[in-house]
Order: sequence, then structure tokens, then C-alpha cells
Amino acid sequence: MTKKMNAFYAQSGGVTAVINASACGVIETARKHKNKIGKVYAGRNGIIGALTEDLIDTGKESAKAIAALRHTPAGAFGSCRYKLKGLEENRAQYERLIEVFKTHNIGYFFYNGGGDSADTCLKVSRLSVSLGYPIQAIHVPKTVDNDLPITDCCPGFGSVAKYIAISAREASFDVASMAKTSTKVFILEVMGRHAGWIAAAGGLAADKPGDLPIMILFPEVRFDKARFLARVDALVKRYGYCSIVVSEGVRDGEGAFLADQGVRDAFGHAQLGGVAPVVAAVVKDGLKLKYHWAVADYLQRSARHIASKTDVTQAYAVGKAAVELALKGRNAVMPTIVRKSNKPYKWTVGVANLDDIANVEKKLPQDFITDDGYGITPKCRQYLSPLIQGEDYPPFKNGMPQYVTLKNAAVPRKLPDFKL
Repeated sequence: MTKKMNAFYAQSGGVTAVINASACGVIETARKHKNKIGKVYAGRNGIIGALTEDLIDTGKESAKAIAALRHTPAGAFGSCRYKLKGLEENRAQYERLIEVFKTHNIGYFFYNGGGDSADTCLKVSRLSVSLGYPIQAIHVPKTVDNDLPITDCCPGFGSVAKYIAISAREASFDVASMAKTSTKVFILEVMGRHAGWIAAAGGLAADKPGDLPIMILFPEVRFDKARFLARVDALVKRYGYCSIVVSEGVRDGEGAFLADQGVRDAFGHAQLGGVAPVVAAVVKDGLKLKYHWAVADYLQRSARHIASKTDVTQAYAVGKAAVELALKGRNAVMPTIVRKSNKPYKWTVGVANLDDIANVEKKLPQDFITDDGYGITPKCRQYLSPLIQGEDYPPFKNGMPQYVTLKNAAVPRKLPDFKL
């Protein structure tokens, strides 16, 4: 670009413990290149902020506040679940988007999210050309589901994996101490619609097979009630108790979600939740055992206090790399994590074309799941273990973590209102 352009950054989809670390990487790196990038605007509530011209001037934030994003969970600028349709379906949305970008001299678009935001980023890159105002669109990877292709792992996943592994271990110790006269089965429900990456992390609760009686129910393995009950019964008879980590996306033999509530979200996905009590009922009816269940839900993705240091470092790195790629003239790409070795764990940042990322879902490989379908293999453990390594504690005061709340000063609107 011949003249200095402004940048637009937005967060999309479910937030994570480290998505703000990526925001920090984007903003701090852009500030170091003031000679090439002007202002950095953020979208209030994701892409909706661009469509409604609800922009945030990150330049109003101090360097200290931006730095504090690195240890603050959730989405500092607000996120959203909002899917842009194709140009033929809703041309007005794209025309509005380009009108806002053009009005505010925005030439760089950094969209921080998962698979759906990768698709949006690609569409903006392509369609902005046909609409006469080319935008350099760079996707910044984020998803606790770890299901983006090409990248070795997704920022946000390592911290969720650490939280689930720790929670499964601690809960198992709790149940073991009470199993003689009380609860014998504990069920922990975790996120993961189609891919069992988070559920697999429950296998790290045990240092090696046999340490703890833990079962995992993966989306990739169809739920067989008879086999399941036989396995639970065997573990309880051997250990006195067992813990079960179940993915929200587990399906029955016919392929239906056990937890499908019949509701769809903004992306058209089934609204899941509540598989733990379903599994608990199976245990109760089939084995008459006392149980407890819990749903990790938002706790697993917001637990910045126990985030993986590896994850925090990688989240910042992809934000930084996104800006550097834009300055090199790259477009419709995404920075990736490239694993160089396991022991010692070494990685670097690579790059992939959004053509190869958008609308592609990476599931847990079959050789990561044990033959019985209820555990993780050594190969899976070798993959997962480095991602939960290290602690990166936020500062604490009076026993509580100290997180930053930004001013989020609004950029004056210049255009008429736009109805979504």
C-alpha cells in the first residue's frame, strides 16, 4: 500500500484464556510500526462492530493496559457469534463493511477466531477486491476446540487442556477418598462438538495408564451403552471408583448427539450441553451406583489463573506474526504453529493460506485413541503434554488475580445507522 492505512482487529466466537494475549501481540506490534500502520481500531463485539460502525480506538489505551491484556482472560473488546453470508445472499453487508473500512481508512483486517472466522476473513479478502476497495485480511487463530487444520495446535487449546487435566486429576483424588461410602462415579462434561481434543486432555490426569481409573467419551467414538456400562462396572470393582470425561459432542449409535437440545446457534450449529446428566442417568439405571457430575462450561475456557505458559506464548506470537505478515504484503493467510520437536519441545511460526483453512475441521486422529475407545495412546500423550507445560500466573492482589478492563473509547461515527 502506498499510503499509511489503519488496522481493524476483532474477536470472534467463544473466547479463551489467551485470546487477549493475541490482541496484545497485534496491538503492540502495530505500535512498533507506526511508520507503516496508522491507528488500530477494534470492533466492539467482533465483526458486528464493523457492520454497525461501532469501533474502538485502541490508541486511547496506555502501553501498560495493552501489556496487561497478555494475562487477562475473555475478550477485551467483546466477541460475537455472527456469520457473514455469501455476497449473493447479502451483498448489503459486504458493501457496508467496505464502506466502514473506507470511511476510516482501514486497509488491514485482523480477525481472531476459529473456523467460521477464517471463512469470514477469506470472504472479506476476496470480495473487497470486487467491491473496489482491497483489504489485506489476516486470520489470527484461536479456538479451544483445537480443530483448525495445518497448524499444529490452536492458541486457547493448551490452557483448556491444562485445566481439564488438572480438574480430572483433582476430582479423581476427591472421589477416591469418598468412594467407600459415597460417590463411586464422577462425570465431567467438557467442550468439543465434533473433535475430542479437549476430552483427550482428561487422559493427562494420570501420569501413565493405570494410575487413575479414568474413562474418556470421544465424539469420534460412537457411544455403546452396553460396552460403556461393562467398562464402568469393571473399573469400579477394581479401583472402587472411576472418573469419566465426556465431550459434549458424543453421539449415539445412530449418530445423534446425546445432548442435542434441538436449538441452533447463530452459525447453525446444534446448541449442545447437558450430556453429563445423560451419562449419569445411564450409570444410575444400569449399575445403581452413586454418582456426581459437573459441567466445566465457561470455567474451562476462562481459567487464566492456571493457563499454560506454552499457550500464552503461542497466542502472543500469532498476533505478532499476523501484523508482520500484513506488512510483508501477505493476504488471506493465517499464522500457524509448527512443531519442530517433542523432546525438547520446539516450535516456530509458519503460515498457511486461508483457502486451506476455512471450512476444514481437524478431528482427533484415530491413532490417538486406544483400541477400546476409552483412553489416549502414547502418541496422543506425546502430542498433548508439551502444550500444557509451564505456568504464566497473572499478578495477584489480596488473593485475587488482577485483570485489566480497557476504556474502549468509541471512535466517532461518520455513517448512517445500519440494521443487521
